[in-house]
Amino acid sequence: MIDDTSLTGETVTVVGGGIAGLSAACYLADAGADVTVVEKNDGLGGVTNRLTADGFTFDTGPSWYLMPETFDRFFGHFGHEAADYYDLKRLDPQYRVFFKDGDRIDVPAGRDRIRRVFESYEAGAGDTLDEYLADARRTYEIGMDEFVYTDRSRFRDLVDPGIVRAAPALSHLGSMHDYVAAHFDEPKLQRLLEYTLVFLGSSPHDAPSLYNLMAHVDFEGGVYYPEGGMYSLVEALVSLGRTLGVDYRTGHEVTALVPTGNGIRVVGPTTHRADRVIANANPAHVERDLLSSADHGRDPEYWDSLTYGPSALMLYLGVEGDVAPLEHHSLVLPTDWDEHFEHIFDDPGWPDDPAYYLSVASKTDPDVAPEDHHAVVVLVPLAPGLDDDPERVSAFRDAVLADLAAVTGVDLRDRIVVERSACVSEFADRYHTPGGTALGLAHTLDQTGPLRPSHHAPGVDGLYYAGAFTSPGVGLPMAVVSGEHAAAAAARDASRSRDILPNLS
Repeated sequence: MIDDTSLTGETVTVVGGGIAGLSAACYLADAGADVTVVEKNDGLGGVTNRLTADGFTFDTGPSWYLMPETFDRFFGHFGHEAADYYDLKRLDPQYRVFFKDGDRIDVPAGRDRIRRVFESYEAGAGDTLDEYLADARRTYEIGMDEFVYTDRSRFRDLVDPGIVRAAPALSHLGSMHDYVAAHFDEPKLQRLLEYTLVFLGSSPHDAPSLYNLMAHVDFEGGVYYPEGGMYSLVEALVSLGRTLGVDYRTGHEVTALVPTGNGIRVVGPTTHRADRVIANANPAHVERDLLSSADHGRDPEYWDSLTYGPSALMLYLGVEGDVAPLEHHSLVLPTDWDEHFEHIFDDPGWPDDPAYYLSVASKTDPDVAPEDHHAVVVLVPLAPGLDDDPERVSAFRDAVLADLAAVTGVDLRDRIVVERSACVSEFADRYHTPGGTALGLAHTLDQTGPLRPSHHAPGVDGLYYAGAFTSPGVGLPMAVVSGEHAAAAAARDASRSRDILPNLS
């Protein structure tokens, strides 16, 4: 918990206006700091952004609102709740899965109904799902209490009696795929329990089985939609920040961070000094491009040794007419998806038989598209660093839309009235992410918990990291918590400085 006066008199600059940066800004200002958020792009939100064109509105990044209790916890710290800023609707079905063999599964809201889906595919799978979800709930509760809400981003943070309680979660260190396969024989049921790993930027074969907790998040926590789209969360964070006194500057790209011995000089269109800086820009960019090599304590090659989450081809399509049977959220999956994962993580390349995701928010929210039209977003996970020349992207786009028509019966190609896109290069240019990753560091076993980069920038006093490249990890709920942890680290250091300085005099 951050003391509400621990940063009084401190000036703090937040570099990057993504969700983690906006969260950190609120906590910092609430603790008494004079806070400025600087963002190089024209709008706040980072990858959680909004595109409008000819009456269509698209969420350009995250589109699944999960773990509502985490957002309620955030707003509750400031005496509010999420409902003060936006309304939530629980989706039912939560999503629809199209398999390329012609099968289709709806995942409904409500555990009993999901149980019946599992039982219909494998005798006894309903009872097994009960056991699986009970374990997932335990992992979730321990994981959230001991490794998400409690910051353990450094190894010394593991020296705590609470780790004993976490032993059951820590035992889940085998691969997620092996864990799921030990419970269910039917490959399609395995896919329903593994697909959420894409949200974590990982593969079922590489992610540790402690991420079985995602089944609790999905099947028991539910999938929601905030009225107005995911950008409503950004607007809520900014609105709260303004009431706390945060100053926001967009179109303000930081070009250097210079430690001065009594703070950090933030160089950009204007230059100013801050007592402390929280970088919501990814730390690879900060250490390679913003700090001099003499100012940070990490080998630049460190960032080349890590496993990054996927980039993506994103298509934002304004479509005339009906798009049934697509749902608000739809997944199109090959019966065997290992080849696609291999093309992301092991042998980078354009997949021949891709798995992909579609969001049609206009199925829930008619305000995001003109009458008799739909706002369709297509996301195809791709390897970071992939060569995405325009001709290759165009050919792949055509192949995906043809595949969509063949698998689902929804042919969009002659009905597109608005089209925008983004691919690997756009993510790299817009967000300075290594290889154009759209998610940050993958959640592999050796990039989980304290094995992710710490909130404290090595070798630079007063510089902290927040976001998907540090703990607790990838996803909007984790970003909100990451901002809290970075702010708390700054507050602790400020308090220690005040305790030490009088003794020096």
